[in-house]
Amino acid sequence: MFKKKKILILAPHTDDGELGCGGTVAKLIEDGNEVFYIAFSICEESVPDGYPKDILATECKLATKQLGIPKTNLILHKFPVRKLNFHRQEILEILVQLREKIKPDIIFMPSSVSLHQDHITIYHEGVRAFKHYTCFGYELPWDTTGFPTGTFFTLGKKHIQKKWNAIKKYETQNFRSYCDKEFLFGLARVRGAQIAQRYAEAFESIRTVY
Repeated sequence: MFKKKKILILAPHTDDGELGCGGTVAKLIEDGNEVFYIAFSICEESVPDGYPKDILATECKLATKQLGIPKTNLILHKFPVRKLNFHRQEILEILVQLREKIKPDIIFMPSSVSLHQDHITIYHEGVRAFKHYTCFGYELPWDTTGFPTGTFFTLGKKHIQKKWNAIKKYETQNFRSYCDKEFLFGLARVRGAQIAQRYAEAFESIRTVY
């Protein structure tokens, strides 16, 4: 496990980072690393009826707190959901500014096989901004085909529990099949079994720099 590094999580939407690498984030923080989280859309256009339009920003703050990410390390933008591709240059410029300000060692982002238009946009702009850095693509099984499991992070039950505690904070999203405790623990067991461990999260190895 990496020690005392700066980690940057790129999330197209609030909750993507928690779903894709929440357990790994919990362990990285436990091991003394500093984690930064940026979400590019709070999905105001997709909020269920009866909730304030910025509810996902509130839920994201609660969720990332569960993982141990300081509120000072959380950055939320309000780009329109499903339209990030129309803002590619602005997103790239934000990422370059973050690169210079934070100077991260490791970046987690959506994978190269993501099907969602926002996810693949963040992947492409993330690779452009961080092509000289260690980058991993996180797994969102409902959004990918043929996910390449090149890197595994071994986790304990407590890390998956923290991931679930974070996802639970997204009360507006609890109708989604993947915002489910059984699913999250089941996927972690499958990935763990692939490396003869109890729990793990798998990632695409985009680039590794030592």
